[in-house]
Amino acid sequence: MFHKEGYKIITIAMVIAIASIIALDYYVVDDLIKLFTQLGVIAFLILILQFFRNPKREITWDVNKVFAPVDGKVVVIETVFEDEFFRAKRKQISIFMSPLNVHVTRYPVSGEVVYSKYHPGKYLVAWHPKSSTLNERTTVVVKSPKFGPVLFRQIAGALARRIVNYAKVGDIGQQGSDSGFIKFGSRVDVFLPLDAVITVKPNQKVVGAKTVIAEYHEPEE
Repeated sequence: MFHKEGYKIITIAMVIAIASIIALDYYVVDDLIKLFTQLGVIAFLILILQFFRNPKREITWDVNKVFAPVDGKVVVIETVFEDEFFRAKRKQISIFMSPLNVHVTRYPVSGEVVYSKYHPGKYLVAWHPKSSTLNERTTVVVKSPKFGPVLFRQIAGALARRIVNYAKVGDIGQQGSDSGFIKFGSRVDVFLPLDAVITVKPNQKVVGAKTVIAEYHEPEE
């Protein structure tokens, strides 16, 4: 199954691919050049289809857990000062997505959307230290019954030119359901309270709506 954000691009890519294969067959005489070029066109089409895939996943909801909002690799785990919404220290987990990863963004927790804002910006590579504050991005905050406000930020990368955000203030986000999409390479940052117990490690590969990245533990009396 493919994500709705890819329907137009997939249609255009298929038309171009079919036209290219027919044109190559008609105009190129050298069979070897024709074959390799046509295979290259098919490979490009397969990459487009893979990028916009949207696998349906069975979600086990748990208010005591924070799930990865996207597929990718954990590139940052640190305590930082978050200056857009909290204006206080938070634990940050950043997940980098390559063009081969599923690029659907999912709600990491359930709760009411209390903040949602789009920021235009640059297109630095997604792993650049300043990409989270300078790049095109969207910031969404969901009020979880256990963790309180949880912020997750979609960040465009060097290839990304459009971030799609479905979350609107007042919406009730359901853990694991679609909250947005980033086209072609990107990163998502999650900001959690300082008492959240992080359950992933740097360079660990995570799966959106499947991998638990943090847990809530009741304070000891």
